[in-house]
Amino acid sequence: MRRYKVGFGVGVGFTVLMVLLAGIWPNGDTGDRGTAEVEPSTSTSMAGAPAAEPTLGEGTASPSPEPSPTERATEPEPEVTAEPDEPARDVHGGPMGTRDRTGTDGIALTFDDGPDPNWTPRVLSALRERGVKATFCVIGAYAETNPDLIADIVHDGHTMCSHTWFHELDLGQWSDEEIRANLQRTNDAIEKAAPGTAVEYFRHPGGQWTDRAVRVAADMGMESLHWDVDPWDWDQSSGKAHIRDHVIDNTEPGSIVLLHDGASNQQNMYGALGPILDEFERREYALIAL
Repeated sequence: MRRYKVGFGVGVGFTVLMVLLAGIWPNGDTGDRGTAEVEPSTSTSMAGAPAAEPTLGEGTASPSPEPSPTERATEPEPEVTAEPDEPARDVHGGPMGTRDRTGTDGIALTFDDGPDPNWTPRVLSALRERGVKATFCVIGAYAETNPDLIADIVHDGHTMCSHTWFHELDLGQWSDEEIRANLQRTNDAIEKAAPGTAVEYFRHPGGQWTDRAVRVAADMGMESLHWDVDPWDWDQSSGKAHIRDHVIDNTEPGSIVLLHDGASNQQNMYGALGPILDEFERREYALIAL
């Protein structure tokens, strides 16, 4: 009987030992770690491996699942409105709120101090050959003396602009009544040479604008016209190459270019005009009459 109890105890002990060993090496693993397959760890201790997902405790709501790549592709992209590189330039950014831009991509060539019997016909011919329209700011006394040239300017479809009766640099310092009389006399000379012609613009000689001159011109239905490109082509020290290069280098879409078919340096201005027009044509600039 004692031998049976011992044998039974040995059997029970062996069984317990086997159960314990099964808990250490589950799934029949023999304990040889050099030959067993090992699942890759999700621990961040491995370089480049993702961190393990946290285990949710009981009662914790599951997070919303991430959309699949297909679902992401069907989501509308947010609309992006591109901001302009810089705000559009105000066309009335000249002195005293005068107009110094065309307001479009078009470029306006303007010719002052004519009409001149020697140079205005040449300028008109150069513009006509290329189908270019421009704006002529004429002196009233010259318009009265050369009415045929005023008629030619209007006939070719160019815009008329008043440049005072006799290029009075100090006109803006005069009284309202004196300014009005001067401008009206000029407009009358233009209208007499080309009946029915509207004079929509006024340009003060030398750009010496005053609020009074701008206001009186506006009361008479004329917009005050300045510029943003001035090659000083009226100055005899300005050579043909300087005039050409200055205009080409500084003109951009929307520019108003100041030139002179009158004054005292027309030969250099006219010599530069052809190359200027050629370059503008190459750039596909639109040249407009205001």
